[in-house]
Amino acid sequence: MNLELTEEQAAVRELAADFVDREIVPYAAEWDRAESVDLAVVRKLAKVGFLGLTLPEEYGGSGGDHLAYCLVLEELGRGDSSVRGIVSVSLGLVGKSINAYGTEEQKRHWLPRLTSGEALGCFALTEPGTGSDAANLTTRAVRDGEDWLISGAKMFITNGTWAEVALVFARTGEPGHRGITAFLVPTDLPGFERRLIHGKLGLRGQATAELTFDRVRVPDSARLGAEGKGFSVAMSALAKGRMSVAAGCVGIAQACLDAAVRYATEREQFGKPIASHQLVQELIADIAVDVDAARLLTWRVADRIERGLPFATESSTAKLYASEAAVRAANNALQVFGGYGFIDEYPVGKYLRDARVMTLYEGTSQIHKLLIGRSLTGINAF
Repeated sequence: MNLELTEEQAAVRELAADFVDREIVPYAAEWDRAESVDLAVVRKLAKVGFLGLTLPEEYGGSGGDHLAYCLVLEELGRGDSSVRGIVSVSLGLVGKSINAYGTEEQKRHWLPRLTSGEALGCFALTEPGTGSDAANLTTRAVRDGEDWLISGAKMFITNGTWAEVALVFARTGEPGHRGITAFLVPTDLPGFERRLIHGKLGLRGQATAELTFDRVRVPDSARLGAEGKGFSVAMSALAKGRMSVAAGCVGIAQACLDAAVRYATEREQFGKPIASHQLVQELIADIAVDVDAARLLTWRVADRIERGLPFATESSTAKLYASEAAVRAANNALQVFGGYGFIDEYPVGKYLRDARVMTLYEGTSQIHKLLIGRSLTGINAF
């Protein structure tokens, strides 16, 4: 793996950093307090091509490789993880799934709208009773002539109240993962209801929602992929999605490092900058090591995807390490800030709150340890 960025990748990173510093960082605290980002940022993300990364230009995509995608997600994570989540889900989980499994009609209908920011997508897998145990989801789709009727509920769905299309996973057959089918469901259909979840610890600017389906009717043409193959669609999306989360966590950790260094060199105690104290430097050094390690693990996933190599275990490794590293980095940065880190005038408290959920969604840390262990031993420990 060549760790030198190409000219194109370096340009994408510079573009993303400039965009984040201009369009996101000045507003992140305000959006956090308001519990909603300004959705005008979606069109701005689209205008610079960030909602079409890695997708074909014929469907409105902006091309680029998966490392460029990671670089953008890292910068978005540095600015505000709530904005990073918009892109990770609408493009990473929904758009890429449509591109991989969709019919030509589905691609031409949905992808230009997603890449232009005209529409957002949400990924409706998690349910009130099934998080890690997604293969036993209970939302059901039953045949009614040439249509399907979907009934059930989904929980903790990112972009849930903003999305125009939901990638919904529903049971159409036998128990277990073989009985699940994926559907592209417009969110304005009768029987589709959405409720915004308030009072979250972190990612407050993100629209996280509970979805309910009461005999929502969709045609068979809304089915994404083959009947009974929806779980494979979901797992394929999440394998790459975990790379997105890892990249965002690198961004959080980098933001923690930047903030800690800046504060430690400016803040004086005992007549000198606190950066001159050895234990403060230890805190900063620990953050820096975590940033580098998490970044390299994430870049390895992107490299393997580009080379057509298996990457699921490497994606779990990156997501596990980067999410836990982001929490450590935020804790250490808060320690550098002392009491000032505990008030939202400074950003490190938000970094800690946002980082904490990263160890939970798209596979908890414990689930990823099981996946990695199974890959190494060949033994299923569930």
